[in-house]
Amino acid sequence: MSPSKPRRRASLRACAAGLVLAAGLWLPAALAAGGEATVVYLVRHAEKAPVGEDPGLAPQGVDRAAALAELLRDAGITAVHSTDFRRTRGTAAPVAVQLGLAIRDYQWDDMDALVAAIRSEGGRHLVVGHSDTTPELVGLLGGDPGAPIDEPTEYDRLYVVTLGPDGTVTTVLLRYGM
Repeated sequence: MSPSKPRRRASLRACAAGLVLAAGLWLPAALAAGGEATVVYLVRHAEKAPVGEDPGLAPQGVDRAAALAELLRDAGITAVHSTDFRRTRGTAAPVAVQLGLAIRDYQWDDMDALVAAIRSEGGRHLVVGHSDTTPELVGLLGGDPGAPIDEPTEYDRLYVVTLGPDGTVTTVLLRYGM
């Protein structure tokens, strides 16, 4: 008898959580011989509502944002960054609320400033952006953005970029949510 969908989803979430912890906790510890690594979790905003100039999240986007918060609950996030759009702030909000952090706005057209701030501050950051800015930001951090995000359908990509104190950069690409 095959497992039910809820049990399979729970297993997939547990597996994804384990990978996030492996990428976000073990790898930085290994790299941190001379100091702490900086870990940056990057996602595109969750599914947006179909109408409006600055749409919020669709119901499935609200669910995906909650799944992100659950996944990153124990990742040690120290800062949450978002562009100033309803859909990105709506994706970042469950993580920020859960951890008692304020959402820090960044300008999508000045990502060099965000990269400089992250490198200077260190710690563990969640950055919520867009289908074009998220891979670009991964690249600016020195990571591998992989293939472009499919604009109309892809909302589940989660990058984990680790910046080692020795200058090494690693990228892990995961999927999260439904």
